[in-house]
Amino acid sequence: MSERVVGQMSFADQLVGDVARGNATLERIAALVDWTAVKKLLGPLRSNPMGAPGYPSLVLFKALLLQRWYGLSDEALEEALGDRLSFRRFAGLSLSQAVPDHSTLWRFREVLSASGLAECAFAEITGQIEKSGFVLKRGTLIDASLVPSAVNAPPVPTNPLPPDRDGRPGNKLVRSALDPDAAWTWTMQGYHFGYKLHLAMDEGSRIVRRLKVTPANVNETVVADDLICGDEQTLYADKAYDNHARRNRLKDRGIRDGIARRGNRWHPMRRWMVRRNEIISNRRAPIEPLFALLKNVYGFCRARYRGLTRNQTALQLAATAMNLKRWATCAP
Repeated sequence: MSERVVGQMSFADQLVGDVARGNATLERIAALVDWTAVKKLLGPLRSNPMGAPGYPSLVLFKALLLQRWYGLSDEALEEALGDRLSFRRFAGLSLSQAVPDHSTLWRFREVLSASGLAECAFAEITGQIEKSGFVLKRGTLIDASLVPSAVNAPPVPTNPLPPDRDGRPGNKLVRSALDPDAAWTWTMQGYHFGYKLHLAMDEGSRIVRRLKVTPANVNETVVADDLICGDEQTLYADKAYDNHARRNRLKDRGIRDGIARRGNRWHPMRRWMVRRNEIISNRRAPIEPLFALLKNVYGFCRARYRGLTRNQTALQLAATAMNLKRWATCAP
């Protein structure tokens, strides 16, 4: 299938561009990124394998970034692309060209999710940010946060058993047929049904460098090693990530151990350990506002879609958008 030809600006575009005010942040992002590398990654994707010529993958990918920055539905994104000059400029659409409709945007996101290329695009753009020198790699902060499923939770047993030592619910709780990837977990605040977001953030730049979505019942320590970048000076994490094997692996890789200690009845916490945990807590505190931003601004107060793969893609797109905006607004 052929592609639509986009990006050829007409005289009207030049005339409007001379007098209209642009969006400084979008223009800086457009200038900072090597979009040729991203285009090469996304080249094989097509939003519609049949019918009229489709839009280039890069145009649709940029549209999905706009969707994350401005919290738009597919329908609202279609409308905004139609009447906002700054959106058209960023996506590469001239005034005379038709914009992708909401079904085209939805299909492209589905294809992007199935292909796994959202992860590649996130890695490519984050790699460009790192190569610019904005990411200093002094330390990596890792943490996780629960988000409810996009569907209503199945009922909790009326007489639930207490959780086991790892925090797993004592009952074999029912999953939802509408979202079978979502799962139950238990915290001190009660039962939760949904997913868990795992993030690794650079200490100084606050750029997200690693991420993962799991069902809610997956313990933080299971995916912790996947969040370690390997080139940081120190790894900071709370006591949920503390174990001897991980401390030894950090030592072998030359990474300083900034994981808070947890005591037990055989090895109670000593005064110096309590003080050390307080210092680590202060150092890893900046990751909490990151989750707040992700939930309150980027729409992750609950899972955006059904299924693990779709939500993983949504988080990759959101993290890419967050990183680009921070790079554009904070880099010298």
